[in-house]
Amino acid sequence: MLLRSEYWLRLNPWSPQALLVALIGVAMAVAIRAVLASFGIELDFAPFVPAILLASLIAGVPAGGFTALSAVVIVWWAYIPPAFEFGPLEAADIDRIQLFLLAVSVLIWFSHLCRMIARMRAQ
Repeated sequence: MLLRSEYWLRLNPWSPQALLVALIGVAMAVAIRAVLASFGIELDFAPFVPAILLASLIAGVPAGGFTALSAVVIVWWAYIPPAFEFGPLEAADIDRIQLFLLAVSVLIWFSHLCRMIARMRAQ
């Protein structure tokens, strides 16, 4: 029998609960980014990395992917000038987005492996 702390291992990656985990992670990352911006610290993608890691570990690959794609859309819309509209991306912005997606793809893959190992150990 699984312990109560191992609920995340039983969480179906395509369930509404998994989507809720991803949405909570995105909301927390946006809030952290807003707090950092109030102190003059402008980090576009960095606050989303822990949210993607936690969403991937807790709710699986779909939640991590949703969180990563949401981060790209939010950063493009809210933080890349012109703010609060989808403007054309410059080459540097495209490069930053591609590097972010590459890095979080590895992070999501690593999280998937951790979930698989934890499931095998729990059986």
